[in-house]
Amino acid sequence: MNNELFEALRLLEKENGISGELLIEKVKQGILKAVKKDYPECRNISIVISPETGKFEMKILKEIVDGEVLDPDNQITLDEAKTYSKRARVGEMCEIPLSPAKFGRVAASSAKQSIKHDIKEFEKERFLGVYEEKKNECVAATVQKIEPGTLNAIVTINKDEVYLPRTEQIPGEVLKPGDIIKVYIVNLVNLDRKPTIKISRTHKDLVKRLFELEVPEIYDGTVEVKSISREAGSRSKIAVWSKDPNVDAIGSCIGPKRSRITAIVDELKGEKIDIVSFSENDAEFIAKSLAPAEVVSVTLAEDGSRSCTAVVPNSQLSLAIGNKGQNAKLAARLTGYKIDIVPENPIGAEAQ
Repeated sequence: MNNELFEALRLLEKENGISGELLIEKVKQGILKAVKKDYPECRNISIVISPETGKFEMKILKEIVDGEVLDPDNQITLDEAKTYSKRARVGEMCEIPLSPAKFGRVAASSAKQSIKHDIKEFEKERFLGVYEEKKNECVAATVQKIEPGTLNAIVTINKDEVYLPRTEQIPGEVLKPGDIIKVYIVNLVNLDRKPTIKISRTHKDLVKRLFELEVPEIYDGTVEVKSISREAGSRSKIAVWSKDPNVDAIGSCIGPKRSRITAIVDELKGEKIDIVSFSENDAEFIAKSLAPAEVVSVTLAEDGSRSCTAVVPNSQLSLAIGNKGQNAKLAARLTGYKIDIVPENPIGAEAQ
């Protein structure tokens, strides 16, 4: 039985990441509650659990008295004490061994539930401690299982199983068990019950975190990401600015032989990324945001509203607007402006 107990403790320690010492203390507390149910008035209960020696003992300690026993829950006569130990002496404590079987099914169940509750609370505290620090960060996750009907995925992060819904996966990507992917930790949820984390591969800040991982100049703060807009699986725009005039913000993001941007695009399953230079001049920034299209001019609304008109060459009109208006929408989100795109030669545009 002792071997089974210590094997169970080893498994709990391995599966839950709980230190052996703390786990043993929790087990002791659970057993103590169970013993107290059968011996509610007993003041001295000894529980010894030692994996090193393989020792697992439960004892009730009673004071050895000479004469009448006034408190049978905590006192014992010398004659009765000698049945447990021939060395028993008046005034000393008599150790009365307890058998786990004596508690019965109810007591054992109580101990089990108490231990289970403590472990759940410990696991909850550990989980919150780990992921509170990782909130809004990008972490690696290993795909464990894909649900056939929904294509929702179950992934592991630090041995914790986390749900990745299909709606938070990049459109068009096909995940397989064993794949290692980057995910963005959006938030912690179900804090009052069993806490878990909400993760995403479609969140725009995943792009920012990937750039931080791949571009040292962004990580150390030399190059700053000013804004991001994204249509997951299709296209992203990222505006960058360098604090150091000797550092090229766009060149840093692209990397030698396009190595940095290629690594990010590969992680995002081929998603196109436009890197544009941020400018404090709104008209200039808006013009750059419409890349890859060329812009002739940008006129800001005179009434102070965040709207503008961008003039582009006739040949660039469809490129500036993009498929289903995507390029224009991303530029608008990136800059915070409502952008009206018009051709340089309206009559020529009509002729086309």
